[in-house]
Amino acid sequence: MTDDDGQKLRPNANYKLSKSDDEVPDKNDGLTFYYDRERRLEKAPQSVRDLYAQDRRYRFNLLRPLIADKPRAMVFFTILFICAAIIVLSILGLFDKYIMLSGNKLEITGTVFEDTTIVILRKTAKDSSAYTGAVDIAVSVPVAENGLYRVFSHRVFFTLEQVEEYRFAVPFSYPELLVLLQNEKSTTSLKLKPEQKD
Repeated sequence: MTDDDGQKLRPNANYKLSKSDDEVPDKNDGLTFYYDRERRLEKAPQSVRDLYAQDRRYRFNLLRPLIADKPRAMVFFTILFICAAIIVLSILGLFDKYIMLSGNKLEITGTVFEDTTIVILRKTAKDSSAYTGAVDIAVSVPVAENGLYRVFSHRVFFTLEQVEEYRFAVPFSYPELLVLLQNEKSTTSLKLKPEQKD
């Protein structure tokens, strides 16, 4: 397209691309550049206006914040479940570090001192029918050295006393030892992890 002078015209030549100064309205005409809560609430439904009109009274509540939403509730109930499971398992004795031998509760601990393991055996009789007499103890390393296992044997005598404590020294040390206890009636064993002393 060209005009009478031969100049090329744009396709939307009749359309004004900008407004003249007379046509520009006042910059603030009909526009709000700030937030006005009262004006917004005038147009809001009655239920929203009622929410803003009430004074919220906060009461102390310990449980509500812990279960306020679904993720918090899940974490809270998971913690409760784990605590309950630990209590039940400890009541059943699964976390205790003792073994039973013919009615006697045996707690065995050990301490390493200069390549020697000092073993402490604490016996508690459950009732008057608990075993009394000789108990053979064998302590061994779990891995063979040069094809041979190092084994130390010892014998103690349980008496009628309710609580007794026996100490003996094993002439070797290892991070984990196997302990076997035997009397005429039964045999039991456990893995002992002695404490390392500096």
